[in-house]
Amino acid sequence: MTAITNEVLAELGPGLLADMIRVREFEERCAQLYGETKIRGFLHLYIGEEAVAAGVLHCLEPDDAVLATYREHGHALLRGLSARSIMAEMFGRREGCSGGRGGSMHLFDASLGFFGGNAIVGGHLPVAVGLGLAAQMQKQDRVTACFFGEGAMAEGEFHEAMNLAALWNAPVLFCCENNRYAMGTSLETSESETNLAIKAASYEMPAWTVDGMDVLAVRAATERALTLIRAGGGPVFLELQTYRFRAHSMFDPDKYRDPAEVEVWRTRDPIATFGQALIADGILTTEEIESIQQAAVAEVDDAVAFADAGTLEPIEELARHVYRRVDGVQAAEVQR
Repeated sequence: MTAITNEVLAELGPGLLADMIRVREFEERCAQLYGETKIRGFLHLYIGEEAVAAGVLHCLEPDDAVLATYREHGHALLRGLSARSIMAEMFGRREGCSGGRGGSMHLFDASLGFFGGNAIVGGHLPVAVGLGLAAQMQKQDRVTACFFGEGAMAEGEFHEAMNLAALWNAPVLFCCENNRYAMGTSLETSESETNLAIKAASYEMPAWTVDGMDVLAVRAATERALTLIRAGGGPVFLELQTYRFRAHSMFDPDKYRDPAEVEVWRTRDPIATFGQALIADGILTTEEIESIQQAAVAEVDDAVAFADAGTLEPIEELARHVYRRVDGVQAAEVQR
């Protein structure tokens, strides 16, 4: 665990632990609901990676922008989207943050600066650069934090985005969540250079590797990166070395990993290790952590009840927000 004064740990620790527990409880419940067919379609869980979202998002300002991948429920929750609106979206209900049209992979709330939930690997990296460039041109003190997996580094969009961000000195924080398996392909079989920070540094931007299972290490690295960016230092790349305890998605039989490897990583569970550290340092008691857990369960229970009572979009509104062709000319559907 990253060294930190007891005073600072007492101030930050309970909140960081609570946020990781909230994400874990939400994700575990989603897995259960998927088995009950309450949630359908694709579902990618964040279990094991909670320290990354908690450590980074704790450092961002309300005006900053956030983009994430299809494994984004935790990012959305910690960015401020209510558990109710996220769960309702997962259920395909109109009360969801995307009106029930996006589902698990397309959570969105512009009012909170959360611009997805993006299903195309690497597709949101150019968007992040665009948001950074817009902030720069409008002279806004806004950083765009872009989360993506290491698999995106094999995509053309990654190289284009990194190059332009560096050229334009764009205020973008690139957060690579390196969980070692891009779907079912190991890092060693997809990248000739497995030190991803070195690879990113070739674009002439600060880049370093962080223990993504240590929430304090993630937070410290993020603070350092944001200080550089806000001072006009341009983009920064963080390789956050983490691990997903579950398969790539609920459809994935997970035959490509040695079960023993998963168990080794489970011994580094960011919630368990951080909770034990807080108890050892006298910051929290076992009973207080149990109370945090119960609060997370209650929050998710409420979200599930809200989603279950939600409404489906009427058939007559299915063409809303859809572009159609009228007399051979593309026109926007007039319904609003």
